[in-house]
Amino acid sequence: MIEDINVEQFVTLLAEGDVTPIDVRSPGEFEEGTVPGSVNVPLFNNEERSEIGIIYKHQGVKAANDRGLEIVSAKLPGFIRELQSLNGRKVFFCWRGGMRSRTSATLLSLVEGKVYRLQGGIRAYRRWVVETLNNYKLNIPIVVINGYTGSGKTKILRSLHEKGYPVLDLERLAAHRGSIFGGVGLEPNNQRTFDSLLVHELIRLRNSPCILMEAESRRVGKVTLPPFLIEEKERTPQLFLELPTEVRVRNILEDYEPELHKDACLEAFSRIERRIHTPAAKDIRRALESDDFAEGVRLLLEYYYDPLYEHTISAFRENSTTIRAATMEEAEMKIQMYLKKASLRA
Repeated sequence: MIEDINVEQFVTLLAEGDVTPIDVRSPGEFEEGTVPGSVNVPLFNNEERSEIGIIYKHQGVKAANDRGLEIVSAKLPGFIRELQSLNGRKVFFCWRGGMRSRTSATLLSLVEGKVYRLQGGIRAYRRWVVETLNNYKLNIPIVVINGYTGSGKTKILRSLHEKGYPVLDLERLAAHRGSIFGGVGLEPNNQRTFDSLLVHELIRLRNSPCILMEAESRRVGKVTLPPFLIEEKERTPQLFLELPTEVRVRNILEDYEPELHKDACLEAFSRIERRIHTPAAKDIRRALESDDFAEGVRLLLEYYYDPLYEHTISAFRENSTTIRAATMEEAEMKIQMYLKKASLRA
């Protein structure tokens, strides 16, 4: 039995858990963006999809369907086994909720019983994501964590998340750290993936007493934050972290691991090198090339990031609460004390 469900019903199932969304599109389509938590079990691989498309264009629907049936028939046993190995309630989808998801759902229903199929496919889901973000209203307070580069904002937020605090980790959703070096060692998400992850996080957090988030800029890696988040960040009083330079340097070295990504760090530095006063820029490059990464980071903070950040945050400092700490652990403890005093507990 196949039960067709709309996007709202699909989102409800996802929130309930014990659901496996199955994207039966090609791997190439899957990589462009899918539903968070989906498993890709393609009915056709990239080459097969391309072949069928060419046949459809030049020979028509029947010839394309005949070739598709021939391809599916040859791989049917393995395809069914892979679907049966998945757990939970299974929801199939393709691009428009058409033949690929219908075929896949039908095949599995013959051996397993009830399965689900998303009406309108990923196209309908994407439309829902965009409309939800465009019309989203934040009805709970946010607490913005700000501070100079290397202050450990992301690490502290993730530690608070592990302790049960309601954290919106935008850098995790973007798979990027937000700076010119932010993609080092990472594979940044595209806008479609980020939007999907974000809307589900907002749903998860909608009944929280507050939302903790970092003071990100409008753009994080490859993605752009929705206007409502930027507007809320700009009008909300912020917590500004101040930690010693040596702690910040150590945080950056631990996070970026430049010894493992030296070429990527040098490439990123080349994109900002001309913005730095020549003697300092030469010293930074010399330090990075000679593997003196601690010195290179210290100089980057002194001659590039701190002056840049001071200019950016000057408008927020007047309404911010400064948290001075010798360590990240102390800073986190003071943030928890602030939240408790403001009755914004986990």
